Amino acid sequence: MYKYEFETIKAEFTGYGMIKGSIYGTQDYRKIIEQRAGEGWRFVCVIPKLQRGTGHAEEIDLVFEKETLGE
Repeated sequence: MYKYEFETIKAEFTGYGMIKGSIYGTQDYRKIIEQRAGEGWRFVCVIPKLQRGTGHAEEIDLVFEKETLGE
C-alpha cells in the first residue's frame, strides 16, 4: 500500500518581460523534491491546482508517494 502527500507550490509575479508581458516564478521546487527524496518519498507528478484564464498555473501540487508497511 502507498501513502501520498501533496505540497503546494505558488507562482508569484516577478516582473515584466520585453515581449511576453508579466513574468511569474515559482518557489524552488528542486529543493523540495530533493528534501522529500532524502526522507524516503518518491516524486510522482505535478498537478495544476489553480490556473489563470490564460492557462498559466498560479499554484501546482507536487505529489509524493511512500510505500507503507502494514499501515
